[in-house]
Amino acid sequence: MSSRTTKPYEIVERALELSRADGCVVIAGERSTANLRWAGNALTTNGVTRGRSVTVVATVDGAEGTASGVVSRSAVTADELEPLVRAAEAAAREAGPAEDAQPLVTGVPHSPGFEGAPAETSPAVFDAFAPALGEAFARARAAGRELYGFAQHEVLSSYLGTSAGLRLRHDQPTGTLEMNAKSPDRTRSAWAGRATRDFTDVDPGALDAELAERLGWAERRIELSAGRYETLLPPTAVADLLIYQQWSATARDAAEGRTVFSRTGGGTRLGEKLSQLPLTLRSDPHAPGLECAPFVLAGSSGDDASVFDNGLPLAATDWIREGVLEHLLTTRHTAGLTGLPVAPFTDNLILDGGGTRSLAEMVAASGHDGPVLLLTCLWYIREVDPASLLLTGLTRDGVYLVEKGEVVGEVNNFRFNESPVDLLSRATEAGRTERTLPREWNEYFTRTAMPALRIPDFNMSSVSQGV
Repeated sequence: MSSRTTKPYEIVERALELSRADGCVVIAGERSTANLRWAGNALTTNGVTRGRSVTVVATVDGAEGTASGVVSRSAVTADELEPLVRAAEAAAREAGPAEDAQPLVTGVPHSPGFEGAPAETSPAVFDAFAPALGEAFARARAAGRELYGFAQHEVLSSYLGTSAGLRLRHDQPTGTLEMNAKSPDRTRSAWAGRATRDFTDVDPGALDAELAERLGWAERRIELSAGRYETLLPPTAVADLLIYQQWSATARDAAEGRTVFSRTGGGTRLGEKLSQLPLTLRSDPHAPGLECAPFVLAGSSGDDASVFDNGLPLAATDWIREGVLEHLLTTRHTAGLTGLPVAPFTDNLILDGGGTRSLAEMVAASGHDGPVLLLTCLWYIREVDPASLLLTGLTRDGVYLVEKGEVVGEVNNFRFNESPVDLLSRATEAGRTERTLPREWNEYFTRTAMPALRIPDFNMSSVSQGV
C-alpha cells in the first residue's frame, strides 16, 4: 500500500485489520483549506493546505470492565499505521476500566461513497467572491476607509470504521468571512462576519456597506458610565452566548448539582420554563444551510461525548421548546446514569422565537422611552460562576446609542457580566432568525442561526478600553 496514494477508507480498513484489541474504532479525517487575506484594501496572501489525521480507539475487555485507549496523529501514512494501532492498544491495557464503556454501535447502514476519494476545496471556491471583494476595495478606497479581513473555506471528509461493522462517511464544508473596516486615522473600527458553505451566498459589497454605515455612526463619540441598559444583542452576540450555554448543558453535571441546570434540592431543571418568550433552541443535523455530521464523531470521552458512541445516529433535538427546558446533553452512558433520553452533541445550534423583525427594524422601534444600546459583537468571554453560568466578557468593534429609532453615535466599550440562561428569562423580544457567524467561538463552532434579542437591563458592569 503506497503511502502517497493510500485512500482514507484504506487507512481505516488497514487499521482495523491490524487491530488485536477486543474492539476498535478508526476515524480518518482528510482536510483541505483555501484562504484569502487582505489588509489596507489589498490582498496580502492566499493559499491552499491539505492534511490528514487518524484517531484509533482500542477497547480491551477485562474482569473488571472494558478499558479504552485513544491515540490521534496527523500526517499518518500507511507505514505508520501499525505503531499507531499498537499505541492505542497499549493505552487501553494501561488504563483502568472506562466508566463510559458501552457496546460499540451496530446496525447503522453504510454511507454511500465510503470508498470514494475525499471531497476537496480549491481557490475556485472564490471565483465569484474575489472579484466582488476587489470592487469593495475600490469603493472603500474612494471613500477613505480601509478594509482588513480574511475568507476561509475548509472541507473535512471524515471516515469512520469500527470492528462492529460500521462504515460511515461525512463531508463537511465550512466557510467563514470576517471583515473589519477602519477609518484612516484608525480611531474608528467596525466588524462584520458571515458563515457559508460555499461562498455563493456572501456579498463582500454588502458587508462593506454595513461597515461604512457603522463607521459613520462612530463619527460622533459619546461617553457612558457603567450600568444596566436596554440593549439589542445582534445574532452574532446571541450565538456566542448560547454556544457557551450549550457546552455547559450536560445532564450529568446538572443531575449532580454543579450547573445552572441543576434543580434546587436535587435533580435537573428539565420541564422548567426558562423564558416567557416562545423561544425554541434546537439542533438538527439536516437543517438547511447548517447541515452537519448526522452521526457521532468522538475523538475523546467526557460528559458531553463518548468514544463508545461513535457512529450513533443523531436526530433533530429541541433543547428548549417554547421556552421550556426539554433536553440536556447525554451520551449513552450519562443517559443511563440520569435516566434521561440519549441526546448527543450536534454541531449546529438554532434559536427561534417566532419574531419577524430584522435588527434594523428593531432599532427603529427602540429608544423612544430612553436610551438603548446596540452591540456589534462580544469577545474574551469567560465563565465566572458555573452554578449560575455567569459569564464575563467585553464588547468589541462598536457599541452604538439609539435614541428615538435612530443611531446617534458610538459609545465606549464595556465589560459585561451576564448569564445566558438569565438573559433568556429577561428577553422581551426576539427578532427574525438568521444564519450568523459567532465572533468569539468561530474557530470551534460556526453553524448557527439566531435572532437578535432585546434585553431590558443588560449589565454593563464597567467601562472598558477594549476596541
